[in-house]
Amino acid sequence: MLNKDIQLPYGAVYFRKSNPPREDWERDYATAGQDGLNIFRHWFMWSAIETAPGVYDWEEYDRQMDLAAANGIKTVIAELIHAVPDWAVRKYAHALQVNADGTKLGSYMGVSSATGGFSNNGGGAGALTLNCPEVKEAAGKFLIALATRYKDHPAIYGYDVWNECNYSADVDYSPYAKAAFRKWLKEKYGSLKVLAKAWYRYSYAEWEDIEPPVHMAPYPECIDWLQFKRDNFYDQMQWRIDTIRAVDQKNTIVAHGISGAIPNMAANGCDDWLAASKVEVYGFTWIQARKGSEAWKNWYGVDINRAATRGKPFWHAERQGGPLWLQPQVIGRDKEDGRVAEPEDIRLWSMTSLAGGARGVINLRWRPLLDGPLFGAFGSYGMDGSRTPRSDMASAMAKWANDTAQSPLWEAKPVRGEVGILVVRETQEFDYLLNHDRKEKPYPEAMWGAYRAFLENGVQPDWVHIDDIAAYDFLYFPYPIMFTSEQAKCLKAWVENGGTLIAEACPGYFGDRGHVGTVQPNMGLDEVFGAREEEVEFMSDIGDRIHFALDGAAVDGGGFLQSYRLTGGTGRGHFTDGRLAVVENAYGKGRTLLIGTNPSVAYYRTQGKVNGAFFAELLTWSGKKRHVTLSNTALFARIHEGEKGSFLWLVNPTRTAQKTEVTLARGALAQSKAVWPIDHIGNSGIEVPPRDVLILPLDS
Repeated sequence: MLNKDIQLPYGAVYFRKSNPPREDWERDYATAGQDGLNIFRHWFMWSAIETAPGVYDWEEYDRQMDLAAANGIKTVIAELIHAVPDWAVRKYAHALQVNADGTKLGSYMGVSSATGGFSNNGGGAGALTLNCPEVKEAAGKFLIALATRYKDHPAIYGYDVWNECNYSADVDYSPYAKAAFRKWLKEKYGSLKVLAKAWYRYSYAEWEDIEPPVHMAPYPECIDWLQFKRDNFYDQMQWRIDTIRAVDQKNTIVAHGISGAIPNMAANGCDDWLAASKVEVYGFTWIQARKGSEAWKNWYGVDINRAATRGKPFWHAERQGGPLWLQPQVIGRDKEDGRVAEPEDIRLWSMTSLAGGARGVINLRWRPLLDGPLFGAFGSYGMDGSRTPRSDMASAMAKWANDTAQSPLWEAKPVRGEVGILVVRETQEFDYLLNHDRKEKPYPEAMWGAYRAFLENGVQPDWVHIDDIAAYDFLYFPYPIMFTSEQAKCLKAWVENGGTLIAEACPGYFGDRGHVGTVQPNMGLDEVFGAREEEVEFMSDIGDRIHFALDGAAVDGGGFLQSYRLTGGTGRGHFTDGRLAVVENAYGKGRTLLIGTNPSVAYYRTQGKVNGAFFAELLTWSGKKRHVTLSNTALFARIHEGEKGSFLWLVNPTRTAQKTEVTLARGALAQSKAVWPIDHIGNSGIEVPPRDVLILPLDS
């Protein structure tokens, strides 16, 4: 459970200073309490509270906390020190963050609050750099005052210490960030001579000669710059936590990202694994109006967070509850594609996240904003705070979820997936640098393609960080073009100890610091795969022309082409021109399958029209069995297991009812009624209503 006072947090973001109107607060809180909502998050913006140096205006925030306590609603305090007071922008103008092109950030209106003090670069880092000691001291004083004021309030749940963990790809080139970069390099390399050799820059006379790279390209200096930015911004996240913890040791520390690890871990620091490691509860923003409402995307949004939290509780921290107007993400899309959220959408989106393991749902608006470009967006309740069919659906779910009868359901957790999709941060970083100025983006296409291919074959694919591979015995590595020699050793040992690894073309082609290996596969992996490269073709722009066969069955390629000669492995397939394309090998107690192109890219680019049978065959080859086999491929299944009970979740994302037969790899359906209160058909199969779920108990 996330909190002993709340069985399942279900609520919304309420107060963002400019909205809702003060005259509605008391009524809104009463409505929320009556409707079963039990948690609110508010934006406690530095720019809205510290109105002059050392002068704090808490009055409206005090009222929010008191109303929450009176209505049985817990409060998450979202500290927003990246909303910077205008006086601070003037006073610390020397500490404004600087973009790669030399322009400085400034104070702009916030689109999600119609309040001043936000930066203009779209990231979550603010206009002022925390690498400046003066800025850090001023922001720290605000955090201390915030925690001191509310740490003992009866309504407090905890603090959200970084809203949507990310930063702009273009920052920060301020003098303070440059100084921090040089310090980071000193700690990494020890001497300027060692750095110069590693960077292939031989004329540095002083550390001050070092400038961070502006042009992103696949060189060691750019790899270091990306890794420094990640370390620097997440160290600042840790500083926020430490500052609050020095005052408040008892309330919960939370944060939430944007499920952006694929594809924005490299460019924008969306490292959900690192962010989640620092907090007690992690969450994610996932909004179909901005992402698209395809089923696989909804599953991706929750699944990558389940992986990143490594067993910690997590929630859907910002779930869409209403429409989105006029924004570029929705223009040209169908009305039903998340643009107008219907009550059934609210149910489906919430339930998909809960089926994926989330243990809380928070709408990113209780009611819509009345000002700015996001007017009318995302709220379940009306513009005037009145109830709507959408809010009625949310209320019904909140009350159901917090009935004590559902306690065993929330105690149970999703079982481990049959296959792990391998995530290596360095791989993404290098692909970002390699393809920075190109239209082709094979990395996210390969990652999402492999995930979607297994998911749509009735498999639960888990995202697996390379540090976590010991928990899995079957991994698929899409687009593995670069990783480090230490990571290669880990993979080699993992296979030797019994792991089953399927890798696409060019595994570890680029090794430490992006250096190409003269023997491929690189870093000793030729032994693991039982093959060496014969030829390679880096032509991802025409990768759709690549075709091969696996045991005679036609498969479409994509991305790159790498052909092989055997050094102990067994050939399993050839490209259409006769070159060897697929090699199977036994290594130690494990085995491998090396595929000389990227069939995942083809699956992604064709929206699953090709290679579905190929990915199904890979599961068969691995020897793994599906946890659940359904006769109807329109449905998705998840098994949750717990000490108090186990459950089968069946999710129907379509607009028509779907019947299916169910075969379980182990256990059986219990004869008791469905947990989610809808009837299911007995002898003629199981039926799941449109945009709904069926939750069935399992026999222990």
